[in-house]
Amino acid sequence: MNGKRGRPRNVETHKAILSASYELLLENGFQAVTVDKIAERAQVSKATIYKWWPNKAAVIMESFLYAATARLPVPDTGSALEDIVIHATNLTRFLTSQEGTIITQLLGEGQFDSALAEAYRTRFFRPRRLEARGLLEKAIQRGELKQGLDIDISIDLIYGPIFYRLLVTGDTLDEAYVHSLLKKAFEGLRSG
Repeated sequence: MNGKRGRPRNVETHKAILSASYELLLENGFQAVTVDKIAERAQVSKATIYKWWPNKAAVIMESFLYAATARLPVPDTGSALEDIVIHATNLTRFLTSQEGTIITQLLGEGQFDSALAEAYRTRFFRPRRLEARGLLEKAIQRGELKQGLDIDISIDLIYGPIFYRLLVTGDTLDEAYVHSLLKKAFEGLRSG
């Protein structure tokens, strides 16, 4: 048993529901999306949605993750440090796009919905963190960063300021900032 409720998902119906959910999310924002609207747009019953997802937040989260994963590939240029720059820059571009602003809505909603918070932590942030971990490990293996580097602290050092600007200060978050941030971070990571 796969742990999912109900019968196996019909692939086309599943895609239609995710597509409808994501379109509505982009058009109207998290608060305005309802299971009724998703069902209407996907031309399915609410019961079909509830067979596969426990609530609106779960279907929206899955639709967002499906779209986000496709837009955030892990680079492999031959230089792990260049890969980290590309990875952080792509993440920043995504977070500051119309689609990326959804993550701020989900983070806000997650303050009141622990299931949604757990979903975005496990399904969006942890995979991004694992990608960053892999890039840093590769940089160490290639001699681009020193052995014994604390990878978790390094990830926080590199990506934390991006989310701080996005969610707290509202200061400019663009490629120039990311490149400047990473230049300083790499200086510290190489010498420290």
